[in-house]
Amino acid sequence: MKIEYNLPTNLTLMRIALIPLLAVVFYLPWQNANVVCMFIFLAAGITDWLDGYFARKMQLETPFGAFLDPVADKLMVAIVLVLLVQQQASAALAIPAAIIIGREITIASLREWMAEIGQQGTVKVSQLGKWKTSAQMLAIGMLLYREDLLGIPINYCGYTLLYIAAILTLWSMISYLKAAFSVIAENN
Repeated sequence: MKIEYNLPTNLTLMRIALIPLLAVVFYLPWQNANVVCMFIFLAAGITDWLDGYFARKMQLETPFGAFLDPVADKLMVAIVLVLLVQQQASAALAIPAAIIIGREITIASLREWMAEIGQQGTVKVSQLGKWKTSAQMLAIGMLLYREDLLGIPINYCGYTLLYIAAILTLWSMISYLKAAFSVIAENN
C-alpha cells in the first residue's frame, strides 16, 4: 500500500500529534490547564471533521487515510478517558470509560476479522455510531473543562452525556455484532 500524504492525512496526523500535547498540558500545575486541554480536544475534533470533509470534497480518500482516521479517533478518546479516570477516580467515571474503550477494541477487532473473511462492508459506520461519537466527544470536552459555566454544572453534564454515550456505545456494538454474525451465519 502506497502511503499518500495529502491534506486530509496531514490533518489526521496532526490530530495524533495533539494527543501527547494534551497529555502534557493535562498534568501541568497550571490553573487553566483544563481549559487549554478542552481547546486541544476541540481542535482535534475539528480536524476529525475537516479531514473527512476534505477527503470527500476533494476526492482525496486513500486506503491509508481510511485506516489512520479511526485509529486517531480511538487513540484520542481512549487516552483522554484514561487521563480523566485517573484524575476523577470513581466507579461512576471508570465504568462508562471502560465500556467505551472496550467497545472500540471489540469493533476494531471485528472489522479486522470481517476484512480477513472478505466482509469488510458489513461493519460500516452507522448513524447510531455517529450519534455515539457526538455524545462521547461532547461529554469528554465537558469532563476536561470540569468547571461550572454560567451556573451550569459542566462536569455533571459531562458525566450524564458520558452515560448516554456508553448506552449508545453498547447499542451500536450490539448492532454491529448482529450484522456481522448474520453474515457469518449465511456463509456457513
